[in-house]
Amino acid sequence: MKALTFKRYGKSPDIGFADVPRPTLKADELLVQVLAASVNPVDNMILTGIFKPVLHFELPATLGSDLAGVVIEVGSDVTSFKPGDAIFANIFDQGTGAIAEFAVVPERLAAPKPANLDFVQAASIPMVGLTSWQALKERANLRAGQKVFIPAGSGGVGTFAIQLAKHLGTKVGTSTSTGNVDLVRSLGADEVVDYKTQAFEKVLRGYDAVLGSVKGDAMAKSLDILKPGGTIVSLVGPLDAAFARARRLNFVLKLVFGLMSRKIICLAKKRDVTYSFLFARPDGAQLGEIGKLIEAERIRPVIDKVFPFEQAKDALEYLAQGHAKGKVVIKM
Repeated sequence: MKALTFKRYGKSPDIGFADVPRPTLKADELLVQVLAASVNPVDNMILTGIFKPVLHFELPATLGSDLAGVVIEVGSDVTSFKPGDAIFANIFDQGTGAIAEFAVVPERLAAPKPANLDFVQAASIPMVGLTSWQALKERANLRAGQKVFIPAGSGGVGTFAIQLAKHLGTKVGTSTSTGNVDLVRSLGADEVVDYKTQAFEKVLRGYDAVLGSVKGDAMAKSLDILKPGGTIVSLVGPLDAAFARARRLNFVLKLVFGLMSRKIICLAKKRDVTYSFLFARPDGAQLGEIGKLIEAERIRPVIDKVFPFEQAKDALEYLAQGHAKGKVVIKM
């Protein structure tokens, strides 16, 4: 089968199509014909080698983790799905990839495709949906009436997280460029900061949570807008010791990640605020709950551009430019 692979880490990862063996199934897995796959910023980050100590790939490796498609075959222990079922899933950190003609999906990571979405729309959801769900519901424990700041509101995570936060009954602040103000307001944002003309930390106050999705000094500046007792959930780092413990990494990495996050954690403590780093995990049950919200039209997918399978490498390059409004999807 054809798959988009990379051969090495670094500046020349040698991305291209390769003929790879069609996957064989374990008892608890599904073989899925991939009809659409989406790309995420972490896909480009993996290529740099920054996550080599954390994510383990056998090179050459197939890229991508978000997919939607049709079940072709099921393992002997599978009970929830059958051949012909339409599913969507995220297979991040499973050692396999989604940008391929076929993919193996563990049963526990799959969910029925929302009936009101086509395969391209469904493929845009898993990573951003699970990231938003785990950050806002699990880690920040947002409740109705609270306030959350979701920067980069027009991006993949931002467009989903704003809608989920509004479903949870919260007030949402976001930042975006001038041209995207109407988009984020249409998704439910209450306070919108045009970062071209304003600094969010000068405008916003009294927030309960921040979804840290912008690199650089934005994390430290976020402390200024939080109430005492507030929380920052970072998607972009720095990694912390709690993350290393959760993944059962060795002592050296626990020490390194602890040192990397020491400054922001100390600053947070001075403000009576908590900081944590989140690496979203695949979860079919959560994806099923997200699917129900989509079918109830509480959340809609936002897609910037769709590339044909033959231009999958171009999709990654386009995403890396950092200007996508919503998700970038590859259609088989």
